[in-house]
Amino acid sequence: MIEIRIHGRGGQGIVTAAELLSVAAHEDGKMSQGFPTFGAERMGSPVAAFVRIAEKKIRLRTAVLNPDYVIVQDPTMIGRIDVFAGLKNSGIALLNSETICTTLPPNATFKVICLPATKIALEIIGRDVPNTTLLGAFSALTNLYSLEALKKAIEHRFSAKLVAKNIQAAEKGYEIVIKEHTDLVKR
Repeated sequence: MIEIRIHGRGGQGIVTAAELLSVAAHEDGKMSQGFPTFGAERMGSPVAAFVRIAEKKIRLRTAVLNPDYVIVQDPTMIGRIDVFAGLKNSGIALLNSETICTTLPPNATFKVICLPATKIALEIIGRDVPNTTLLGAFSALTNLYSLEALKKAIEHRFSAKLVAKNIQAAEKGYEIVIKEHTDLVKR
């Protein structure tokens, strides 16, 4: 079973990201679950969402404490909360950032990939909602679901008006990872 934790702030599409990731994996014939955790916080408050992907039925229903992967949609959270907590040493952290963060845990052996997802989302979608860009990149990094499955999940989730732009953002994230991180791309 593969476990993923997504960090961000309310209003950034964290819950939608978990849903899309879970649906994309399901589209590719895998078992999956995606769910958020948050309280009665307002927009802008920290939010986490969890996704599990497996070849067989998933019975576990707890928060993801030792993820294989972490996706951070809001880089301002780094240093404020421990977004890397429990991340496996063999794992990958995908950060919405134009630069490598300098506040990584000492002795960490996991890999960190930075993607300017907000910049891409603003250019393509016209809003600061980087989730589909990051999910396109995540598809290329992990091969847990195909880009085509992600496109289908986007088509199911968004109105016709938003589908094309979100697919374009996902494709851009995917292309950047394929081009710039060939050493990490799983086939």
